[in-house]
Amino acid sequence: MEPSSADPVDPPIPVPDVPGGDAGPRGLPRREDLTVRQRLIVDSSAAADIALRTGLASMVGAAMLPSVIGSLFRPEQAGIEQEHLRFYGELAAARDPAVSFPAPKEPPRISSRPANPVAEWIAHGRVHNIRFRSSFEAVNPALRERCSGFERNNVVRAQHWRHDDGPHPTLCVIHGFLGSAYLANGLFLSLPWFYRSGYDVLLYTLPFHGRRAEKWSPFSGYGYFAGGAAGFAEAMAQAVHDFRSLLDYLEFTGVDRIALTGISLGGYTSALIASVDERIQVVIPNVPVVTPDRTVDEWFPANKLVALNRAVAQTDPQIAEAATRYSSPLNYRPLVPKERRLIITGLGDRLAPPEQAEMLWEHWDRCAFHWFPGNHLLHVSQPDYLRRMTRFMSGYMLA
Repeated sequence: MEPSSADPVDPPIPVPDVPGGDAGPRGLPRREDLTVRQRLIVDSSAAADIALRTGLASMVGAAMLPSVIGSLFRPEQAGIEQEHLRFYGELAAARDPAVSFPAPKEPPRISSRPANPVAEWIAHGRVHNIRFRSSFEAVNPALRERCSGFERNNVVRAQHWRHDDGPHPTLCVIHGFLGSAYLANGLFLSLPWFYRSGYDVLLYTLPFHGRRAEKWSPFSGYGYFAGGAAGFAEAMAQAVHDFRSLLDYLEFTGVDRIALTGISLGGYTSALIASVDERIQVVIPNVPVVTPDRTVDEWFPANKLVALNRAVAQTDPQIAEAATRYSSPLNYRPLVPKERRLIITGLGDRLAPPEQAEMLWEHWDRCAFHWFPGNHLLHVSQPDYLRRMTRFMSGYMLA
């Protein structure tokens, strides 16, 4: 199968054509290494990202508020949370992904129906929305009753773009925090172009997002942070578990080559999955976070609520830090070979700062690393990195 010779379609939001490049032996370029035009784009996009970060941090703070109030008015809750943190810290210390993220014990029972006509018009092909009941059981036994009670969240959802002539190599996409809409992700990453190039495409909905959000959720993704640190750990565990069930489904349908990419929280998740499941042939985290606790510490006003919660609960910093390693891809060795790992980051990103991607690059043995001079949402010269992704994947996926 030969990849398409056409260029990626233009991104839906017009952006300046200011190229990025690959990282050098020292990592990302220093400021003095950039052209005047690149510096202008990086500085202006970084300033815009700070405003966006404040809005996003306000939403994260709103999600965390119930946990903070619980610590204030129910002192015993603080002790329970501390025990939860110890549990995840002990799991993280073992550095064993098979123990931290057990494989699904049963295959999913898939329900599939055609997507709306707009989706098929965008893809120019056959598109189905699929769903199945999650077989996830909370890793922490103390939280199993709570997690099993999330009715909407425990129905896994994805959208599958399939060719009519049998299973093709499949590009799986994991969205970022808040950004679960299939149409928006399909257009943003030019997925119709990848589909025309010969890939099937699968868009996965993370826990607590989109139609998986519980009825009481004020916004998509609220549930990720509403349960405190333990709730976030279990959300990540479920994100990995449910995606592995989708891999079981793809394998059952005859797919034998799978590439995985994700943006922001999806980049974090994709990097973690690459350390858990050996069926991933290529992994491309895009503007990933790898230490979310440190990142949130920089997000006003969410950082103030985090600090208040730690003070009220008298959380041991060492226990808290150990627990955050449970779901971090930095805690596990990747199963995807080095030559099949590519990281993408924006130099002006202030939601997932490029230093986060650089930490993953160091942990991943300085694999392929591409940067663009934009921020978290404005991916300047995006067609440049889409071409980079295409060249990178095609040798393994379409050969």
